[in-house]
Amino acid sequence: MDKKIFRYSLALLCFIAACHMTRNVQDKDFDLQGHRGCRGYFPENTTFGMLNALDLGVNTLEMDVVISKDKQVVLSHDPYMSHFITTKPDGTYVTEEEEKQLRLYEMDYDEIKKYDVGLKPHPRFPDQLKERAVKPLLRDVIDSADAYAKFLKRTLPFFNIETKSLPGGDGINHPAPAEFVELLMQVIKSKAIEDRVIIQSFDFRTLKYLHEKYPAIKTAALIEASDKRSFDEQLKELGFTPTIYSPNFDLVTESLIRKCHKRGMKIIPWTVNDKEKIDELRRMGVDGVITDYPGL
Repeated sequence: MDKKIFRYSLALLCFIAACHMTRNVQDKDFDLQGHRGCRGYFPENTTFGMLNALDLGVNTLEMDVVISKDKQVVLSHDPYMSHFITTKPDGTYVTEEEEKQLRLYEMDYDEIKKYDVGLKPHPRFPDQLKERAVKPLLRDVIDSADAYAKFLKRTLPFFNIETKSLPGGDGINHPAPAEFVELLMQVIKSKAIEDRVIIQSFDFRTLKYLHEKYPAIKTAALIEASDKRSFDEQLKELGFTPTIYSPNFDLVTESLIRKCHKRGMKIIPWTVNDKEKIDELRRMGVDGVITDYPGL
């Protein structure tokens, strides 16, 4: 075995053991979410990453989904083949100039799965364990995660699924909100995970449709740091009280936490990758964090 790989594997095993010990003493009500399947350690939005995230003891697998040309629900943060992570079928890397020509909504899944998203070194996450991987179908990730959780004899995970849509992308990068949500709910209902799923989005249109048609499904309102609306204005626009208020972590204050709890919402900020900040947020009283590095 290559010495570098051996050292990395040994360090990873020690890290996993430490995470298990940490999770044993953590507040069980604190929702530790692995962002994109813990992309600090593993290729993002891949089955490989999601399964390894379970080894790290996360409560909830956080992921993004898009819709393919043949109406499949596929894990992906971007609506195209990102140059940061993608290797083409011929073994060359997708370039920044050509990535937006590779729109997933214009590709059948049989074509999408020919591209690798696990091998290319990521400039922001140099410690990622690289592994050959494709953008998986949501239904396959659910099956694999539940099977692996049972193998580990651990509680079945929650799935926090973000609908990657924006008003300007309807019919270009994704279907309109109603169709997007219905395709997603077909998978969720077929896997009978309604009680273990959270649908999150920056696009309030999908949350409104979901609340109207499937009011029992948990929802999370994602809030950008650049959002100039007040807390009350955001909820007024949404039109209902979501299960979770999920702001950029820079927006969190003790006052905001009190407002959320007063309205019966949990508050789970994203994406927190600094240990001191995670500790501070926990002391302040947040209900969980979304992080690329759950070991922190």
